[in-house]
Amino acid sequence: MTATERYVKIVEWSDEDGAFVGQCPGVIGPCCHGADEVEVYRELCGIVSEWLELADRDATPLPPPTAGRGLARKIAETLSGH
Repeated sequence: MTATERYVKIVEWSDEDGAFVGQCPGVIGPCCHGADEVEVYRELCGIVSEWLELADRDATPLPPPTAGRGLARKIAETLSGH
């Protein structure tokens, strides 16, 4: 598993921005946007990869991984009220 695969990446539509917006909770907030959801995801993955490489190079501690922690299930449960 690569460093970037250890973090959940989210791309969602923003009515306020009129575009898809990408972020990686715990790593970087909203950082890219565009009209094409797939392209925003690709850009987000590149940004996260670069951010993690810089943190590693500068010996900055990385945030705890978010992937594999049931985040999607937790979001779904919150939205459904369970």
